Amino acid sequence: MLMRELAGGLILYFVVAGASWAKEPATRTFEFNYGAVLKDLPEGPSVRVWIPLPQNGDQQQVEVASKDLPANAKTTMEKKHGNKMFYFEPKGSGDANFHVTYKITRKELLGLKQPGKEKLTGKEKEKYLAADALVPLGGKPKELIANLSLSDDPIEAGKQLYLRTDEHMMYDKSRPGYGTGDANWACDSQFGNCTDFHSLFISFARTSGLPAKFEIGFPLPPERGEGKIGGYHCWAQFYAPGHGWVPVDISEADKHPEMKEYYFGNLTENRVTFTQGRDLELVPRQDGPPLNYFIYPYVEVDGKPWPKEKIELAFSFKDR
Repeated sequence: MLMRELAGGLILYFVVAGASWAKEPATRTFEFNYGAVLKDLPEGPSVRVWIPLPQNGDQQQVEVASKDLPANAKTTMEKKHGNKMFYFEPKGSGDANFHVTYKITRKELLGLKQPGKEKLTGKEKEKYLAADALVPLGGKPKELIANLSLSDDPIEAGKQLYLRTDEHMMYDKSRPGYGTGDANWACDSQFGNCTDFHSLFISFARTSGLPAKFEIGFPLPPERGEGKIGGYHCWAQFYAPGHGWVPVDISEADKHPEMKEYYFGNLTENRVTFTQGRDLELVPRQDGPPLNYFIYPYVEVDGKPWPKEKIELAFSFKDR
């Protein structure tokens, strides 16, 4: 029996007659509080607010434990990616407070050892191979992988692109410009945060004919307890025919090199997914352009985005 300790728990690997498999995926149950204060709202103009809503899936079970939203709040869903959201129109002026507390059970994803059964339709394949506004096909990203002889095995090809992304990028938020998820910018800068890493990987994958998708949510520290959450985290998945979706978390691998092998094909349970996709049109449709990604509250006052500095965020967790 071989033991290996990973962030978020101990995973046991058993080797018998040349075959190996992991124990059941680790799980984590916690409360996640998603709150904000909208500052200095004017009296008179229309105010519209959208906030993302995490959903049930194979890796997480979600229920609303409590909420403090305006009476007119409703749940809506956009069709392209199936993202759900709360939508409401606060009344009155000054500050507006709201929060939603979720009870979430999140399961570790062992994507290489537990193949999925999902098969992509032609329409889905087209969606996950298409460019986004900041995630191009070809161009600079293609030049960065021109010297790679990609394997005919899609999983091995994905591993080559995973390693190329990590080789090219350095996790660094000490310099300005990071966080937009602009793959061309990442090619030039060679640093950034999770958004930049995974935008570049998705551009690599789609350019190489591998369908890939973007997922965003929040990280939890591996230590159980309670505390504040400072900001979002994102990752990616690519599709391998005959196997299903394979997750990658390249920015975490760059921050924790000892887990580089793990983060190709696996995700710890220390996270929650809220939305997926880029260039999002909310429901009801926002007046502004499509959102680059959707994780924080989006607010419009008289059809114009409310400044980020006037939206005070409050995210926290508590293990159960």
